[in-house]
Amino acid sequence: MEVSQLDTPDLLLAYIAKEPGIRYRELLRLTGLANGVLTYHLSALEKSSMVRVDRQSGATRYYPLNVPEGESHVLGFVRHGPVREIISFILANDSCTFAELVDHTGKAPSTVSSHLKRLKEAGIVRVRYGEYQLYSLANRDLVADVLAKYRATYADRVVDNYVEMLDEL
Repeated sequence: MEVSQLDTPDLLLAYIAKEPGIRYRELLRLTGLANGVLTYHLSALEKSSMVRVDRQSGATRYYPLNVPEGESHVLGFVRHGPVREIISFILANDSCTFAELVDHTGKAPSTVSSHLKRLKEAGIVRVRYGEYQLYSLANRDLVADVLAKYRATYADRVVDNYVEMLDEL
């Protein structure tokens, strides 16, 4: 996006619409604005109810008003690659054990455990206790809809990161 074609609030709204759940740091990098300038404009957009801001687990994410709160709640988690991988695996298998998640992701058990704890606290994942702890999704349809609806956003980001990496060479 050309900064000269849009004023700052419109530029921010365009980025937020393109990448619902975008974090402050991402906006800082994408816009090239000074920290204070970005803070000022995001605060003004929030006060004028032009964006919805979600502050959870120490992360602040920005959403356009057309993204329902239920979707934004899930989207805030699935924008993180390892968490999206965990959620996608549970979705594909209906339910799974901790060991299956560790094997699938290739992440350290402590990392998987930490992600599952946050997902459980957020009400996205539930645990059924028995011989094994089985992890499943609390609202399977909502999670499936969010993953399908915002899949292009993830692909765009991968392509953008690849192009940026090539530009740096």
